[in-house]
Amino acid sequence: MEFTTGPTTLKISLITTEPPRDRKKEKNIKHSGNVTLDEIVDIARIMKSKSLAKELAGCVKEILGTAQSIGCTVDGQPPHDIVDGINSGEVEIPDA
Repeated sequence: MEFTTGPTTLKISLITTEPPRDRKKEKNIKHSGNVTLDEIVDIARIMKSKSLAKELAGCVKEILGTAQSIGCTVDGQPPHDIVDGINSGEVEIPDA
């Protein structure tokens, strides 16, 4: 997948293959997509230049927060569980 740098929500929405919608007419949409952690890491690598995080893991946590806010799951789990796994060391994010 090739992305230009832009809103993270749009990138996650593209991965979940949701149909396009008119944001002014359709409100309170529930997103029900599932993305993989590898896709989240790929988005984080693209967005790293705009992030204030020192390491890639911090940028991944930012992307996971966005995924949580739009209602997506990551590998079938809530994104906050993945963030807790990164904080505890159970989930490892590569540095490069």
